Amino acid sequence: MNLRKDDTAEKHISSDDVAVYTNPAPTSHAHSQAHHRRDLEREGELMGYMLDVGASRSSEGEKRETEKDNSSATHSEELKLAKDGHTVLIPQPSADPNDPLNWSTTKKYVILIVVTATAFLPDYGSATGGVLLFQQSTLWHKTPDVINHSHVGNSFMLGAGGMFVIVFSAYFGRLPVLFWFTLIGFATAIGCASAPSFPSFMAFRILNGFFSTVAQAGGLMFIKDLFFFHEHARMINIWDASIILSPYFGPFVASFVTSKTSWRWVFWMYTMMTGLCLLGIMFVVEETYYDRSLAQEDQPPRGRRIERVVGIAQWRTRTMRNTFYDAITRPVQAILKPVIAICTVYYLTTFAWVVGINTTLSIFVKPLYSFGQVQLGAFYTTPIVAAILGQIVGHFLHDALATHYLRHHDGKFEPEARFRAIWISQPFMIAGLVILGFALQKDWHFMVTAVAWGMYVFGIMVTTVALQAYMLDSYPEGSGEVAAWLSFARTTGGFIVSYFQVRWATNLGAASSFGTQAAICAFAFLLIVLLQWKGKAMRMSSGPLNFKTD
Repeated sequence: MNLRKDDTAEKHISSDDVAVYTNPAPTSHAHSQAHHRRDLEREGELMGYMLDVGASRSSEGEKRETEKDNSSATHSEELKLAKDGHTVLIPQPSADPNDPLNWSTTKKYVILIVVTATAFLPDYGSATGGVLLFQQSTLWHKTPDVINHSHVGNSFMLGAGGMFVIVFSAYFGRLPVLFWFTLIGFATAIGCASAPSFPSFMAFRILNGFFSTVAQAGGLMFIKDLFFFHEHARMINIWDASIILSPYFGPFVASFVTSKTSWRWVFWMYTMMTGLCLLGIMFVVEETYYDRSLAQEDQPPRGRRIERVVGIAQWRTRTMRNTFYDAITRPVQAILKPVIAICTVYYLTTFAWVVGINTTLSIFVKPLYSFGQVQLGAFYTTPIVAAILGQIVGHFLHDALATHYLRHHDGKFEPEARFRAIWISQPFMIAGLVILGFALQKDWHFMVTAVAWGMYVFGIMVTTVALQAYMLDSYPEGSGEVAAWLSFARTTGGFIVSYFQVRWATNLGAASSFGTQAAICAFAFLLIVLLQWKGKAMRMSSGPLNFKTD
């Protein structure tokens, strides 16, 4: 798209990532600029995100509606742009080098890698339980169904713990919560590996689920803090890929390990992985919360690194953020927004089958195909490949669909445009579940079962990114809350399904069981159609979240 500029506009490069176009306007002091900088995120919530510098509001009514919002009122026309010279940076970064948006690309990606690796841990550790059932049932003289209760408890706590992560992060800060939760997750992983009895193992598993979920529930906050609007979908795609891949890598690794040695080594490996992530948090990750409504000279002191990691620096400045009451009410305020509630229900009814399949499929395929532990491990390459393909396709698909939308809407982007990707992914999920059911019931070749499973996982990978991006675009000030509710939906659905998946398929037949799941997915898609049709009207009528901090 060609960039249109006024002849008097001045272009200069302020960093390696940002170009600034300045139309002549009265100069004001830095403190005043900080308080009157355009809030392009709020404007985007109200009237759509103006991502192209040449775009203009489509109607006088939209202009008046934007001007009514005090948080975005401004008379300045200065906009900082991306290196391509026409993409508007949303939000607009400050001049402060401590602003995370101004950090180097390398620093941003290193933090993202550590957070993504930490987000890989909870479902990786949780999903290993399905493969270990038979060894543990022999050791502790209990049925596999009883042993599976430890996994069910762990799965539930992944969702419940996410809510605490968001509340504590809003009050204590992002980095200290990430550190302390991972530290306790490391300790409970040791407990899982060395547990002398099933009750102690189950207790450590449940506690590990609660604390290990920190980066899975809170990772979207770091992405929102570090990256601009036009980068969000790609970064979410990276982060989500680790979450989708992790429950398959767990059984994949565990199957090979347990074929040669004790199940305990599976958890010792998990402990080592948690320890590596803990070191990355201690030495690499930074506190990314930054209040751009404050002038640079009014920003709170950052303190020494050790103080930021353990939370001392954030505790000193806690009065500048949320009260504890504010923090605990934020998730409640978020779920009361119709758009967030509908997205949560949709995700619960589509992702639940991921967890159900993953935790019980070994019970189906081992006797059906006479698989041993090694063959079972190899079978888990299917969803791994499918999720990687979904990540690769999504890397290009989400941006391509956004670019196409911008070209046909004068550079203006509405959050509901994200749902276009789900029209592509939903048929893969529905068809995958139907074929999987028939393959298991009619003893079709295991390659058919593998392809069907892969189709469903591919679809859920693309769907997850689109849904996360939509909710973040709709409520950018609630990045943690929307991610926590999706995490809660994902784990709660899996928690419920894990209890009856095997009995359901055994009593009614796999074709009927998985066919019903496909029908639920198809019916749930009507919620996406509803949001495309009325999503913006719902957002406008319910208003923004109006949190004290992002």
